[in-house]
Formats: sequence, C-alpha cells, structure tokens
Amino acid sequence: MSNSAPSGAAPLKLAVLISGSGTNLQAIIDAIARGELNAEIRVVISNRGGAYGLERARQAGIMTHAIEHRKFPTREDFDRAMLAVLQPLSIELVACAGFMRLFSPVMLDAYPGRVMNIHPSLLPAFPGIHAQRDALEHGVRVAGCTVFFVTPGVDDGPIIAQAAVPVLPGDDETRLSERILAEEHRIYPLAIRLFQQGRLAISGRKVLIRDYAGPELAAGSIINPRTG
Repeated sequence: MSNSAPSGAAPLKLAVLISGSGTNLQAIIDAIARGELNAEIRVVISNRGGAYGLERARQAGIMTHAIEHRKFPTREDFDRAMLAVLQPLSIELVACAGFMRLFSPVMLDAYPGRVMNIHPSLLPAFPGIHAQRDALEHGVRVAGCTVFFVTPGVDDGPIIAQAAVPVLPGDDETRLSERILAEEHRIYPLAIRLFQQGRLAISGRKVLIRDYAGPELAAGSIINPRTG
C-alpha cells in the first residue's frame, strides 16, 4: 500500500517526538539547515518535561510541548493528548527520535504509514531498549541501526534504511553506542528525505524505494540505501 507521502516539492510538515537529549532531533535540524532535507519541523513533543531535546528545539525556534505520559491513565489517553497537538498542525510525518513510548492504535490509525522510528540495531535483531548490550553479549561481529515505519509491535515495522557498523575488539556498550549513534544521525534524515520525495511505499512487511540505487560504503559503515 502507499504510505501517502507528499509528492516532492513542498517542505514536509514534520513532528519530532523525543524523550531525552535529542541528538537525532539535532541531526534532523542540521540537515534542514544545510539544505539536505526539505522539511519544516512544526513541533517537538516530549513525554518528559526535563528532556534536553526540548531546549534544542527552542534554540532552533521550534514550538515545543511537554506531555507527561504519567499524567494519563491509559496509553490511549496519552496518544489522544498528542493528537490534540499534532492534528491542527497538518503534520504529514511523525518522527520518533529517542521517544521511549509504545503507541496505541489511536496514534497509528491517525497516521497510518506515517510514523517513523530509529533503533540502534540491525532489526529484526535485538529489539527493545538494550540493543547495544544485547549485541555485545551475543558476540555479533556487525551491529548498526535501522529506520522503520512503526507498527503495533515492538521494533518490528517495515524497514526503510539501515547502517551496518563493525563491532571492534575491546568494544564496550558506550563505545559501540557512540559509533552507532553517528550512523543514526546520517540515515534518519536520509529516510525522512526519501519520504518527502514520495519515494517510499509499503508493500506487506517491505518498504519499496523508487529509483533505488543500492547500498553505499562510507566512513567504515555500510548504508542501505545509499545517501546519493
């Protein structure tokens, strides 16, 4: 099915959801500022009022909202509170950037095929909140990150883009996480750009990419699809 992506020329009306420091939010802001991503971040929402990512957004002149999930009795009520902010802004894509909440059907039905997330593993390997630790404990030789469309499951939606990062001798969770994070900052703006250009379509569990050019080897990592 189509994910109803816009056709290309107009800036993408984007919302970014965060829970913490917002480094992926900053990568998106920077990509827009460099002219690499034709998008307008209309709002940044955090489920934690003290999240530093809210300050990043304010410094960039972006509207912010803190909607504390603990104040709502159900996940559905929390999602309705977010929709009350998002829907008047005509948001076309919701980008989760370190947003540590699962969505109910209330949110996913409002934005079918229009909610993205990024995860620090090569999904479907190592879903959940300890992906880098799990990768090291399993002794994998290659780790990485994945951008995907969100579905009701945990980190199991259709995959848009991935970057593979070698696991080096002596790596601990911190060192591996830092290298993976650097690739997250590259592939998330890429995935959003593909959406804005109308080049993504969901077909079952797969994302089909129009004019797909294959993977790219860059800076010691493999990025798929390529950034060019």
